[in-house]
Amino acid sequence: MTHPKPGDPIWVDVFTADPAASIAFYTELFGWTAERADEEFGGYITFRKDGKAVAGGMGKTNGEADGPDQWTIYLSSPDARATAEKAKAHGADIVVPPMDVGDLGVMAVLGDPGGAGIGIWQPGTFAGIETAALVEGGKWTDAAGAPSWFELHTRDYQRALDFYRDVFEWNDLFAMPEAPGFRYSTIHSTSPMLGGVMDATAFLPEGQPASWSVYFGADDVDKAVTKVVELGGSVLSPAMDTPYGRMATVADVTGARFNLGGDAA
Repeated sequence: MTHPKPGDPIWVDVFTADPAASIAFYTELFGWTAERADEEFGGYITFRKDGKAVAGGMGKTNGEADGPDQWTIYLSSPDARATAEKAKAHGADIVVPPMDVGDLGVMAVLGDPGGAGIGIWQPGTFAGIETAALVEGGKWTDAAGAPSWFELHTRDYQRALDFYRDVFEWNDLFAMPEAPGFRYSTIHSTSPMLGGVMDATAFLPEGQPASWSVYFGADDVDKAVTKVVELGGSVLSPAMDTPYGRMATVADVTGARFNLGGDAA
């Protein structure tokens, strides 16, 4: 991903109760390699595709064992501390206060006003995702195993748009044509759009908070779904064709959910 703008999705990592199992799952599913950092960085995992960083992973500590395993998306910020303060002033909760990660950058994690977890990454020597699939003209480019789309599902659609515009400088939102039960805005109005916000009022289960999710590209979504199950994961929404390609929602071997996307069958 080159020259991200403020507020662009810039990194993803999985919070896992079993780092070894997660490494085995994702290296088999996507053909990634995995590197473990030393104790200074808590054994942090960097996943790579063809030598380029695509995602990360972090094992839970004993005090975090009760929380769900999940993927976190990080948005770019030139000043993570200032962004966190602005987010708090606009109704967010600070989950992980801004902290230096060596000379790599500064990170923080928030709960947005709708309850969705979202990270902040201020690049230092590490810029973030080094390879990402692009969705151009309905076709997925360089898709297999690369982060490809980042999406917020929320019940409070307009408030979410206002929050991310005010806090993360989303000044180029594109509202797609509305239809009954469908409201969606992309983060940018021109390619690469990178992700978007969906009004999920009609299908979010009662009691389930808003949430961000990541899509990883797949050359063949159906084969990837089959592989997920073979590796001990589960299918949450079966593969289906959409106007934007073929998509499925799955969970990994420890329950962290993510999406698969590729060209329509």
